[in-house]
Amino acid sequence: MTAIHHLAAALLAALAAPALAQEPGEWAHRAELLAPNSEFAVAELEGRLYILGGYPADRVTVTTVQIYDIASDSWEFGPDLPAPNNHGMAVGMGGKVYLIGGQTEAGGDTYVDTLYELDPAVGQWVAKAPMPTRRSAGVALVHDGRIWVAGGRPPRGHDFAVYDPATDSWETLPDLPSQRNHIGGGVIDGRIHVIGGRLGGGFQSDQTAAHEVFDPETGTWGVAAPMPRPRSGINAVVADGCLHAWGGESAAGMFPDHDYYDPRSDTWVSLPDMPLPVHGVTGSAFIGGLIHAPGGGTEVGGSSGSLHNQVYRTDVSCQ
Repeated sequence: MTAIHHLAAALLAALAAPALAQEPGEWAHRAELLAPNSEFAVAELEGRLYILGGYPADRVTVTTVQIYDIASDSWEFGPDLPAPNNHGMAVGMGGKVYLIGGQTEAGGDTYVDTLYELDPAVGQWVAKAPMPTRRSAGVALVHDGRIWVAGGRPPRGHDFAVYDPATDSWETLPDLPSQRNHIGGGVIDGRIHVIGGRLGGGFQSDQTAAHEVFDPETGTWGVAAPMPRPRSGINAVVADGCLHAWGGESAAGMFPDHDYYDPRSDTWVSLPDMPLPVHGVTGSAFIGGLIHAPGGGTEVGGSSGSLHNQVYRTDVSCQ
């Protein structure tokens, strides 16, 4: 390598270091989104985050798909959604990305029951079997090769169903005991955890700290330790066996809270607050020791979609 190449490499390293340096237990930033956004769904597939639909500060729902490559810290646009979608629920599994439910406008009864599948290798969204009911603002989780979808805005807050991609079919399951929306969730030891949320459709409504757990083996719901305090508009992910929950909003303001649930002791532990609280993001990823929290609203309500791309380096384990 020549002296010029050495100098160029050193300059690149110096430029990259401040953005990427991050100690355990700290939040940091990565490359910003291509377009500001909130009230969208996130799916992770093969080291990429898919930001599906949502809306920016003008609250006009978009068909945009933004794709973040974690390894290269870079973004690109993907194939547009077949229809505008906000407050959808999404997962990645089996080489495909799935967008479930949501609504087509920021307000009103515009809920949908649609299920769309994207094969990134083909680059085209395909309609699959619709959900049993129209709903938005629930949570979708992957377990045992199927997609489990819980909760939603009223009147569908109790709804719980599972989709099997192998048969392109849905099964309606026992109701979520506490009807709620804008919730978080995760799968721990084969059990479906659903946490937090609000009772009404808007952020001014009553909130809950409820933590309910579904056991697919018995087909029954149980309860676990509630969150440290009621909140909604949260996001969540399982990292090293811990169920992390962060952010959210209420009529009183934004929630900077970051907590995790330890299933070994059935307890919650509070971590230092998020430096930049957000809401309006459903879905995350835990890869390479980092929890990913892209975009989101930075003020209460739906008029503050951001470009932020936050990551948290975990320093706890529940395994």
